[in-house]
Amino acid sequence: MDVLQAILTRRSIRRFTGQPVSEGDLETLLRAASQAPSAHNRQPWHFIVVRDKKSLESIAEFHPYAKMLPRAGCGIVVCGDSVLQKCTGFLVADCSAAIQNILLAAHGIGLGAVWCGLYPREGLTRPISELFGLPENIIPVGVVAVGHGDEQKDPADRYDKSKIHTERW
Repeated sequence: MDVLQAILTRRSIRRFTGQPVSEGDLETLLRAASQAPSAHNRQPWHFIVVRDKKSLESIAEFHPYAKMLPRAGCGIVVCGDSVLQKCTGFLVADCSAAIQNILLAAHGIGLGAVWCGLYPREGLTRPISELFGLPENIIPVGVVAVGHGDEQKDPADRYDKSKIHTERW
């Protein structure tokens, strides 16, 4: 799929068939994530691939917007290493760029995906850290539910000319 077509037609998919995501597709997504830009090229991201149904169900229990995870083919928890990137704002931006690449790559290869935010809500980051035994320096930024979509959504044109400013506000 052409990159502009992927950007303009990608939608968040929240209903899945439950069919597993292949190892090849998963590697494609993680390779795409790893190509994201990062501040000072620190590449602070780490990825936890979650296929275990109990773990996916645990996340769905405490995350109000991740109820679809148990039906997804897998979840990808995207975390940032605060030793590699000491500026938390840059760490979050870097991991967010990696998440966007996962979303676009999933759409490009015919999978559905949705980004469920974690950071900065301690009520979400703490349980993820506990569930997966994250070291102190690892900050969970988001979890992406990925799988074979069980819904289709039409593209949404979100371009708003009133939000475009030239030279000055």
